[in-house]
Amino acid sequence: MFIHKTNFLMRALYPDFIWNIKRDEKVIYLTFDDGPIPDITEFVLEELAKYQAKATFFCIGDNVRKHPEVFQKIIQQGHAVGNHTFNHLKGWKTEDELYLKNFKECEAILENGFQIKNDSLFTKKKFRPPYGRIKKNQAKAILPSHEIIMWDVLSGDFSQELSPEKVLKKTMQHTENGSIVLFHDSIKANTNMSYALPRVLSHFSEKGFTFKAL
Repeated sequence: MFIHKTNFLMRALYPDFIWNIKRDEKVIYLTFDDGPIPDITEFVLEELAKYQAKATFFCIGDNVRKHPEVFQKIIQQGHAVGNHTFNHLKGWKTEDELYLKNFKECEAILENGFQIKNDSLFTKKKFRPPYGRIKKNQAKAILPSHEIIMWDVLSGDFSQELSPEKVLKKTMQHTENGSIVLFHDSIKANTNMSYALPRVLSHFSEKGFTFKAL
């Protein structure tokens, strides 16, 4: 069974991580993992622009290296970015030293990519562990400099077992005020994401929600 809504136990185990934002405003926080990827990330940017929506992109360092022009578009359009390691490492299966080196590699390439200086992008550095898997020692080393951003709604767009319609239905069902919603701007997720994202934006905009970056 695919779990779309993060349960209380996970939040209790990692109370220092950010799972959602205060619930008293009609705001949704869309996030996108694994980019930037040409065409796919640009599609996301175009859809967000239609609703004056801002989002947060957790970028893989190697993809930023390969596609710096797409990374620049994210920044130029006023979105936030975060570290997603250089090679999309799974923390539970990676030695701490290697994991933190990979994290720092990504951080360096993100900072070098800021051709447009926007102070708001530097106020709170953000990290999301790939797969949501990270050891406590790894998190302890990262938390002093970065917020570790998780999610309370997992769209499931990456799953080959879920139809686009199912991804949309479950995402809309579980999203509420203050939700951090996880999509992916990746090749694997593109079919489901490109169906669900425009409809999520339209649905919640009609209900008076706004979309902000973290």
